Amino acid sequence: MFTQNDIPRSALILLDHLRENGPMAPRDIAKKAKIPLRTVTFAIQKLLKIQLLRKVPNLMDMRKPLYHPNLERIREVETEIDKIRILTGLQMRAI
Repeated sequence: MFTQNDIPRSALILLDHLRENGPMAPRDIAKKAKIPLRTVTFAIQKLLKIQLLRKVPNLMDMRKPLYHPNLERIREVETEIDKIRILTGLQMRAI
């Protein structure tokens, strides 16, 4: 069972943004989602830890890895994620 500490509001926003726009590098996520880079980095670490995000190499620039949602894992824990959305007041989803 996840808590708000496991998946903070910023992580939910980031996850929705990636589900809508596809794999992106952290700096690009920060620019497009208008979230500070430090917050994006924190959210990525949290989501990687609970396996809701995957890191893949960027073949165009190996210094900038891409992150994308782990859809299989998200489907497994979707009800828990929805409960956290309600607790954080973030009920809208991109997908």
